[in-house]
Amino acid sequence: MINGSGYKNALISGANNITSHKQEINALNIFPVPDGDTGTNMSMTINAAAAALENTDTKDISEAASIAASAMLKGARGNSGVILSLLFRGIANGLKGRSEVDGKTFVSAFHVGVEMAYKAVMNPTEGTILTVARMAFDAGRAAAEIDSDPVVVFNSMCSAAHDALDKTPEMLPVLKRAGVVDAGGMGLCVILDGMLSLFRDGEIVPAVEETNETPATGIEAQIDASKEFFKNAAAEYDAVINFTYCTEFIIGKAEDLSKSPLELRSYLETIGDCVVVAEDDDIIKVHVHTENPGNALEAGLTFGQLLTVKIENMKEQHRKAAEQYEKEKAAAEAAQRKKQELQPVAPEKETGFVAVASGEGLVGVFKDLGCDHVVSGGQSMNPSTEDIYEAVMATPAKTVFVLPNNKNIILAAEQVIPLVSDREVIIIPSKTIPQGLVAMLSYAADSTTDLNKEFMTSALGNVSTGQVTYAARNSEFGMTKIKEGDIIALNNGKLTGKEKDPVKAVVKLAKEMVTRDTSYVSIIYGNDITEEQANTAMEKIEEKFGGSVEISLIDGGQPIYYFILSVE
Repeated sequence: MINGSGYKNALISGANNITSHKQEINALNIFPVPDGDTGTNMSMTINAAAAALENTDTKDISEAASIAASAMLKGARGNSGVILSLLFRGIANGLKGRSEVDGKTFVSAFHVGVEMAYKAVMNPTEGTILTVARMAFDAGRAAAEIDSDPVVVFNSMCSAAHDALDKTPEMLPVLKRAGVVDAGGMGLCVILDGMLSLFRDGEIVPAVEETNETPATGIEAQIDASKEFFKNAAAEYDAVINFTYCTEFIIGKAEDLSKSPLELRSYLETIGDCVVVAEDDDIIKVHVHTENPGNALEAGLTFGQLLTVKIENMKEQHRKAAEQYEKEKAAAEAAQRKKQELQPVAPEKETGFVAVASGEGLVGVFKDLGCDHVVSGGQSMNPSTEDIYEAVMATPAKTVFVLPNNKNIILAAEQVIPLVSDREVIIIPSKTIPQGLVAMLSYAADSTTDLNKEFMTSALGNVSTGQVTYAARNSEFGMTKIKEGDIIALNNGKLTGKEKDPVKAVVKLAKEMVTRDTSYVSIIYGNDITEEQANTAMEKIEEKFGGSVEISLIDGGQPIYYFILSVE
C-alpha cells in the first residue's frame, strides 16, 4: 500500500531524478533557439512540490497529494510544467479521502490526471507527454486487474511510458526528422522512474546535479582537468592569470619523429605555465598558458603537423564573466525587489493589465501603454503560475487582462483563473511581444469588457513577428545546416535563414516580411545590440521602405533576441 509518507518520498525521488537529468532533456528541444527548456521547466515544477512536502510528516496520501498538487500548480512553468502539474492535480483529486491506496486505486487516480491534462490542451497532439501519460495509464490499469500490488502496477506504468516515448518519433514527423524523442515525454519517464525507485527498492534517488556530459578519458582527461582547474581559478582571482592566452593544440606526430615530447614540455615551461603535454601512438595534445601563442605553435610544428588549434584570451573571458555576473546579480536583486512590491490589493478600478516581458525598455513600453505590472520573463525565463498570480492580485482592478507574450507561458497564465475569486482574469493569448503591444493598443477604455476581449484577441492576427537570435544548438532544417552560435532569423516562428551579423539578419528579415500592405514596422533591439548597430539597421530598412512605411526604433533591452520586428 502507498501512504502519505511513501507518496511524499516518491515525489521527492522523482524530483531529484529529473533534476539530475534536466540538461539531457533540454538537449532534446528540436528548434535551435534558446528557449524555456523542457527539462528545466519540469524540474522546477515538481521541485516546488518536493519543497512543500519536505517538512510535512503526514501519513495520509490524500493530504500529501493535495499539498503536492497545490505547490506544483503555483510553481508550474512552461507548457510541459503546466501539463505535469495538471497530471498531479488530477491524481490528488482521485485520491481524495484516502489514507493509503493500492496499485489499482492509484492508477485510477492517475487516469483522472491524464484526462485533466488532455482537457487543458486546446488541440492535444499525440507523440507528446500526453501520449506517454495515457499509455502509462493503460498499462497500469491492465496490470492492476491481475495484481494490485503498487510495485507491479508502477513497474508496468514505467515500462509502458518508455515504450510510448520510443514511439513518439513515429507519431510526430518533426521528432523523426530531428532524430529525437519528445522532451516532455522523457521528462515524465524520468519522474516515474524516480518514483519507482522508491516504491520498488525503497530508495530515494539522490539529489545530485549531473552534468550529462560524456566523461573524458586518457589525454582528454588530462587536458580537461588542467583547463577546468585554471578556468575556475581565473574566474575567481584575476591575479592568478599570469599569462593572457590559453593555448591548446593537437599535433599529428611526424613519422620520423626522434624527439621526446618531454622536450616540448620543457620549452613550454619557459614561456608559460599550466603546461600539460600528453601523447598516445599518433598524436600529442598540448595545453599551455602563455603570452606568446605563436612561439608555442612553432615549437609544436617541430614535432609534426598541427591538427587543431584553439587560443582563448583568459583575461577577456574573466572580464566578460565578471560583467555577466554583475548583470545577473543586479537583475536578481531587481526581481526580488519587484516581488516584494507585489502585495495583494483590493479591486477598486474597473480594468487593469498584467504583461510578461523582459528588458528594461520593453517593461517601460508596456507600462507606458497602461500595464499595472510587468512580470519578468519570456524566452528561456518562463515565469511560474504563482508569479503571474501575484501580479494579478497586486493589480487593483475588477477585471485584469493578462498578456503572456510567449506561447510557452499561455498555459501557465490560464491556471491563474481558478485561483482568483475576487476579480475576473482574462487571458489574451499573445504569443509574442509584438502581439502583446498590438493588443494593448487595441484596448478601448469606453467599451465593455467582452468587446475589449474580442478587440484585443482579434488584434493578435494583425501583426507579424520577426526575431533575430542565436542558435543554441546544432541543427538541420531542410537544406539549411545550423551550427551553435549562428545568427538565425525567424519569420512568425519559422526559421528563414542564418547570417554572421545580426544587423544583416534583421535587414534581410525585414525585406522578407514587409509587403505592399504594410503600414508600420517597429524595430526593437536587445541588450546585446549597440545603439550604433540599431541605428544602422534602421537606416538600411528606411532606405528600402521609408517612403511607404512608418518605421520606429525601440530600445527594448531584451535578452536572447538581438532584434524583434513588429510588422503591421
